[in-house]
Amino acid sequence: MRIPRRLLFAPLAFALWLCPWARRAAAAPAAPQGVVTLFHAGSLSVPLAAMERAFEAQYPAVDLRREASGSSAAARKISDLGKPCDLMAAADYRIIDKLLRPEFTAINIHFASNRMVLCYTAESRSAARIDARNWMEILPDPKVRWGHAEPDLDPCGYRALMVLQLAENHYQQPGLYRRLMATRHLANVRPKAVELVPLLETGNLDYAWEYRSVAVQHGLQFIELPAEINLGDSRFDPLYREAAVEVSGKTPGSSMLLRGQSIIYGVTLLNNAPNRDAALAFLRFMLDPAGGLQILREQGQPPLDPPTVESAPMKALLPREVQPLVRVAE
Repeated sequence: MRIPRRLLFAPLAFALWLCPWARRAAAAPAAPQGVVTLFHAGSLSVPLAAMERAFEAQYPAVDLRREASGSSAAARKISDLGKPCDLMAAADYRIIDKLLRPEFTAINIHFASNRMVLCYTAESRSAARIDARNWMEILPDPKVRWGHAEPDLDPCGYRALMVLQLAENHYQQPGLYRRLMATRHLANVRPKAVELVPLLETGNLDYAWEYRSVAVQHGLQFIELPAEINLGDSRFDPLYREAAVEVSGKTPGSSMLLRGQSIIYGVTLLNNAPNRDAALAFLRFMLDPAGGLQILREQGQPPLDPPTVESAPMKALLPREVQPLVRVAE
């Protein structure tokens, strides 16, 4: 039996019709999926929770798992403990430079700023009269309970000490730093600054040094400090550098001296990220002006818009997915 010519060519015609569609399907990137692990500064907990909800609504196949701690502690989970991690966000970008580069990552993107404030509640001792002009007279009172984060684990801790050093010169009160340290109880020095918030709210602490964004997010009262000492204005970086705090170094038993500098947050993608594709999708969302940066702004934390890197060579190392969102710092 002879097969009609038109039937012989039918499979070929169908294959030719299918080829463009097949090529497009093969070229389309797969939607991100799986678990993304993010270690981050405790002060980013609230905005990152909001980013997580928005991102997972957009990418329901991705499960973003966040682990908050002090930034230095977060970096050491990677460098010392070898914990698997895709992304790490630090309250001080220098933590990434000093503890993770170049062994664990090549990039460091600066994405947000902040400033230091002194937090309290209506029940704090002397709450009715404390202000930006007299806080340094109230804190040394032995009856006043105040605290800060652990400097070796959390940048908010060493920044609190830097503020106190700068205040001694700014208010022309020689010996102020020593007097304040003499009345600080070690029980009120916690691994990360956000752990001080419930102590304030329950009346177990009168005052705590925090970032302004944390104070806003938790509805705390706070003292705004002069720009010359609050570490929130890059124009005063030469002045901020007069303060210095020694903290734990890169290797056990070593130390490093950190000088005052305006507060800049950093985020990095780890070289051995277990779920690189999905992590890149979240990093792109985090750095997007209409995504993560807008959420930061809504949560009382000023974003760097656009985010920056320190040099053109570092920008060249960025994944192509995020390069358009980042510029080289001036």
